[in-house]
Amino acid sequence: MSSSETPIYETEIHGGGMWSQVIGRGKTLRLTDLEGGANVSMLLYNADQMVERYNMPDTLKGQHVFFLTSPLCVHSDMGRIFCSIVNDTRGWHDTVCGCTDEAQVLEQYGEAMNYQACRNDFVRNGKENFLIELAKWGLGQKDLVPNLNWFSQVVPDEAGNLSLSPENVKAGDSIDLRFEMKTLVVLNTCPHPLDPTTTWAPKPVKLEVFAGEPAAADDPCRLSRPENERAFLNTENYYRLRD
Repeated sequence: MSSSETPIYETEIHGGGMWSQVIGRGKTLRLTDLEGGANVSMLLYNADQMVERYNMPDTLKGQHVFFLTSPLCVHSDMGRIFCSIVNDTRGWHDTVCGCTDEAQVLEQYGEAMNYQACRNDFVRNGKENFLIELAKWGLGQKDLVPNLNWFSQVVPDEAGNLSLSPENVKAGDSIDLRFEMKTLVVLNTCPHPLDPTTTWAPKPVKLEVFAGEPAAADDPCRLSRPENERAFLNTENYYRLRD
């Protein structure tokens, strides 16, 4: 996919917003941090068989990583590839910290959680936004799994405690995810759960989808780890039998 190509779909998601759609096999999703400091929490499900979903342990252990960047891949819990990271200007994305919930947001940002009282100044949390979007597809609480956090980098101290890194945060950074499966993509732009600020100011994100094809045999993402090659073969066999 060339950066000069025209997207087949685009939208802007405001800070604290949510979005979900099915993205077809071979298409590329580009996320762009418009102002710097955005966080995009994401869940992934096989659009044709939603019991299959993103698996954090398999994604990490199969690639011997703690974070994600290009040319790595995102694995399902059935040994297949949801998407490949084909381009990444940020270079570090969190895989382990989850999302905010109502209790954390109440403690951190105060009582401004009621739309009737606060109107557009009310605050949201990542878990609630996920559940709202999941409900549109017949999914719910039981379908929540550990999520990805694009654009957020966490760092440990000497005791192993994690904190959100304020470094390497630039407006205009983007990540391109090429989908190797027909995937339900669910995301929200609430703050990262380790964001220390007490002022509600989540950042907007631009979302674009481009036409394309699944990975070729010599694709760098496919060849980046032996487990990725096996997962690509599983994915191709899955569609070879279905199509």
